[in-house]
Amino acid sequence: MSETPTVPERDRRSTSTHHATSAPAVFWRYWAAATVSNAGTAVTALALPLVALTVLDATALQAALLAAAGQISWLLLSLPAGVIAQRVPLRRLQVTLDLVRFAAAGSLPLAWWLDRLTYPHLLLAALVTGAATVLFDIGNSTFLPAIVPDRQLAARNSLMSGTHAVTETGGPSGGGLLVHAAGPVGALLVDAASYLLSAVLLRTLPERRPAVRTGDGTLRLIREGWTYVTRHPVMLPCMLWATATNFVCAALVALTPLYLVREAGLTPVQLGLVLAMDGVGALAGSAVAVRLTRRFGTARGLVGTALAGGAAALLVPLTTSAADAYWFALGNAGFAFGVVIGSIATRTHRQTESPRELLSRVMATVRFVSWGAQPLGALTAGLLATYAGTHAALWTVCTAALLPPLYLLAVPVGRRRDLA
Repeated sequence: MSETPTVPERDRRSTSTHHATSAPAVFWRYWAAATVSNAGTAVTALALPLVALTVLDATALQAALLAAAGQISWLLLSLPAGVIAQRVPLRRLQVTLDLVRFAAAGSLPLAWWLDRLTYPHLLLAALVTGAATVLFDIGNSTFLPAIVPDRQLAARNSLMSGTHAVTETGGPSGGGLLVHAAGPVGALLVDAASYLLSAVLLRTLPERRPAVRTGDGTLRLIREGWTYVTRHPVMLPCMLWATATNFVCAALVALTPLYLVREAGLTPVQLGLVLAMDGVGALAGSAVAVRLTRRFGTARGLVGTALAGGAAALLVPLTTSAADAYWFALGNAGFAFGVVIGSIATRTHRQTESPRELLSRVMATVRFVSWGAQPLGALTAGLLATYAGTHAALWTVCTAALLPPLYLLAVPVGRRRDLA
């Protein structure tokens, strides 16, 4: 069932559609693998910083560096990852990367049990897991359009985003209970196990080998994807919006456990419940994204919900103690609601408008720029917290959440009804 490099573009598209319509079980196995992996990762989003803060007594800057370490590979690896995804059989690549993440995450509880856990080990595990995730996600972004017809992509992307939101909702709250019962290091065992189970599920999928042209060098292939995106009248401004949004998201994520645990005094269980509201907002956004963008237009839906989400983020810094943590929860949920709708609209646009032979490199280019902003956001948040205080840093970041949608209003995309 694998695709060969010699299949013409038109024939390959029809073949992919045939697979999608005749074998829906392939999509559901793909969905199950992603769901299991995301659930474990959501637990780690709570457990990893808590290991740094409570087990290793990390400073604010060390906590920010840890957050940045998990994201720095988007700057370093995402462009070549788009070429790798075209040259390596995707199923084999995904299974291997899941096993790498299993080993990296699983090494932390083992080191703790042996009384050998250190901050450099924690940092290295975050770097390795982050690098494997970059390659994994770029490959995954090309697999979905290969098994789903174009007309179903928006609905399937919405389902994937909705499921991801559910894991983000249940993961931190479940992680809080796990941390309470077994400690933050013990909770990391769940993430390690999730990567192993994901690898087992992915092993059952058909192999997918995207078409590549022989004789083309890596730099030339990367340049083609870069040129396509940066000269596109819609993809370029959407990429810049995503870049600014991800910068804010990463800064907020880096500050959240630091502020809520040390400044507001929340327990791990309370922290998990507050973090879960991010998933609630994302779930609500994914549930209405398709209907909202069909009614008002994808461009209008993107701008309107991004503005609403940026305004909601201003509620976050109103929290000063566990008694008023609901402000943080509401602001986080509202911000996530706007972000996920924009993410679904722009991702679907890239998947349907990009030539199939360029898709992995288009996705890699966008993620290199937009997701590459995440470590910069985390580091900026750490520096702000160190020199201006955590609460002042939180106000600065949440106010900046309004800048990305204001940018869209200032460019032609903001005056369109639809992206396509």
